[in-house]
Amino acid sequence: MKRSWISLYGPAMILALVLLLGWQMYTRIGNVNPLVLPAPTEIITTLGKSWDTLFDHTVYTLMETVLGLALATICALVLALIMDLVGVVRRALYPLLILSQTIPIVALAPLLRIWFGFDMGPKILVVILFCFFPITVACIDGLEGTPGDLIKLLRSMKASRWQQLWFVRLPGALPSFFSGLRIAATYAPIAAIFGEIVGAEKGLGIFMQFSLNARATAQVFASIVILSLLSLFLFGFVILLERLALPWYHSTTASNRDGDNVSRKSK
Repeated sequence: MKRSWISLYGPAMILALVLLLGWQMYTRIGNVNPLVLPAPTEIITTLGKSWDTLFDHTVYTLMETVLGLALATICALVLALIMDLVGVVRRALYPLLILSQTIPIVALAPLLRIWFGFDMGPKILVVILFCFFPITVACIDGLEGTPGDLIKLLRSMKASRWQQLWFVRLPGALPSFFSGLRIAATYAPIAAIFGEIVGAEKGLGIFMQFSLNARATAQVFASIVILSLLSLFLFGFVILLERLALPWYHSTTASNRDGDNVSRKSK
């Protein structure tokens, strides 16, 4: 049996509601200065009042995020396939790929602004740098996780390396690929915001920076709410793509999960 929507997401929604109510009561009963911590109701009111301005900045940030994530996905897939097919390339690039993650983006982002200016390009590059690594590593791990028996079977049938890759290894690596893509999707909006704060003409990062300078704390929290919704939207979109691309995987996983639940109840 499939679990209902309430059983899946109900506990998280109840916990979030309790936290919001506690936050609201704390700010009202404790007479907290709104410049320090605005109440949730004040944040919602600010969202309504500033929606026109926020919408313009949100669209700009969303464009940076989607473009950066899409390019990071394409580059990661291509590189993962090349590294898997050519051993010399993997031995040469994989250590450098890991080493690239030791470079602080906080130091690299200002350089990108100097090299490429204040337009959308540097922000897209920051998103690519944030999202590229988890997708690449997940793809490589998925390709390496192919059962050896299947490879032996294909070799006995005189299948070429490309045929092994296309018919077995690549489909088997898709669950790992989508796992890395889900992680990257949550990083992407944060990366775009960081790139905007370093230097941009428009975007939620600029709106947050201006709000901080004006001591408009409620507007900062309103930006954070929109940023969280963007991350949830991208995460949910990736899950939807995964379910459309891998119906066999989710049906098998659900069946195994239901079987485990039945066995636990029987015990």
